[in-house]
Amino acid sequence: MPSRAEIAVLRRPLRLPGTVADAALVRAAQRGSQDAVEELFARHWRGAYHAALLVTGDRAAAEDIAQESFLAALRALPRFDLRRPLRPWLHRIVVNRAIDWSRARAHRAEVAADAAPDAACSDVEPDAFGEDIMAALLALAPEQRAVIVLRYLLDFTPGEIAAALDLPRGTVNSRLRRGLDTLGDHVEEPPA
Repeated sequence: MPSRAEIAVLRRPLRLPGTVADAALVRAAQRGSQDAVEELFARHWRGAYHAALLVTGDRAAAEDIAQESFLAALRALPRFDLRRPLRPWLHRIVVNRAIDWSRARAHRAEVAADAAPDAACSDVEPDAFGEDIMAALLALAPEQRAVIVLRYLLDFTPGEIAAALDLPRGTVNSRLRRGLDTLGDHVEEPPA
């Protein structure tokens, strides 16, 4: 039986340094640590939100999708395989939800008030993209947009994208090539 001192230590909130690996945070979160959940959220919120924003082009939808994805990830955390990295797993949830949302919006022929390219650019790092690139990105099919966002904005490898989206690597490469070709057709070349 643990002593009173040991029980007091166990009841103390977990204080985690900023250099703790995601796997350790996931283990702590699986044991019920609110601090670990908060640290995971702080580490991964920005990437999740930006992925959703760049796939949907809608700030309000991106925020909802990122939040819903975090909640879904937390519900699934007890079954999460600690041998796998957290980031690709979480981004798979985010991107799949963003693709579903984009398909549903297209199916309903819905256009959001803040879906304009300049609205989406305002939430991304300043000068990261020009208005023409954001407009071209938002003109892509959601599936192409998702692989381009994962590859060039979130730095996933094609193999990681294939695993994250449960696609064959050839399909990922094809979507990347077609998406980049379409982007190139829409973006004007700078004057010589």
